[in-house]
Amino acid sequence: MSESGLPSRPLTSLLSLLTSKIMNRVTHFEIPTGNPEASRKFYGDTFGWTFQKFGDFDYWLINTGPDDQPGIHGGLTKRNHPGQPVTNSIEVPDLDTAIQAVEKNGGTIVVQKMPIPGVGWLAFFKDPDQNIFGIMQSDTAAK
Repeated sequence: MSESGLPSRPLTSLLSLLTSKIMNRVTHFEIPTGNPEASRKFYGDTFGWTFQKFGDFDYWLINTGPDDQPGIHGGLTKRNHPGQPVTNSIEVPDLDTAIQAVEKNGGTIVVQKMPIPGVGWLAFFKDPDQNIFGIMQSDTAAK
């Protein structure tokens, strides 16, 4: 402690406090589009992103750059309704526990838990300010 009563290394203390709780990170974004072909061309030509078809439906994985550089990858999906927003997904170790925490803290589940075969389990929620996020638990056995 310093003479002021504050920790002598405030940044170290702050980091220690922050990491004492489990922190879940945004690991994926998803862009809805009415025209997947045009959107792939736009993002590819504009930012150099590459796309790989995923599954038997209108969904493409987006590679935004090398894995050893900051950033996350995403997905491009056919828009399901006019107001569908861009969403970010947060990786969690246990989706059922995360769903309970969302509801306990004033959020609302808007898309129930569903499997993404070979990838994991996914649900979507609205936070108290009506922002929509995904929550994802990795599980290659998900069917």
